[in-house]
Amino acid sequence: MDKNELNEEEMQLWYMWKNTFKKIMDRVVKEMSEKTGLSEEGDFGVLVRLVDLGNGELRQQELVESMEWTKSRLSHHLTRMEQRGLVLRKPLDTGNGVQVIITSSGKSAVDASRPIYAKAVHKHFLDQLTDQDIELITKLAERVDKMS
Repeated sequence: MDKNELNEEEMQLWYMWKNTFKKIMDRVVKEMSEKTGLSEEGDFGVLVRLVDLGNGELRQQELVESMEWTKSRLSHHLTRMEQRGLVLRKPLDTGNGVQVIITSSGKSAVDASRPIYAKAVHKHFLDQLTDQDIELITKLAERVDKMS
């Protein structure tokens, strides 16, 4: 078997995997956006991390690492979120870095969004899986994690 090429079956499997993942994500994102006004990956991701990982605030660098975004991408996104009143940023007292703080509007938005997000993930992903599917996906994820 040549690892430098994909045969037709391998190519079909790869595209099926990518397209299925994209369809599921697109559906979840669409429901989140339509029902909450928040983007799933960006707004919701930042707000959830602020609440769950930092009790309402985190260093900007911690957000970069947890979201696996570039500093620039996060900075631009936080600027847009600040303009909408979801977060605020302030320099750390040590002068080394920036603290990102969720506002009361941001907290209300994430609290209202959690059940909508959960329902969308159930509807478009979890409810489609059998116990065997879950076991296989879990094994695959564990194998891929060990590769990095």
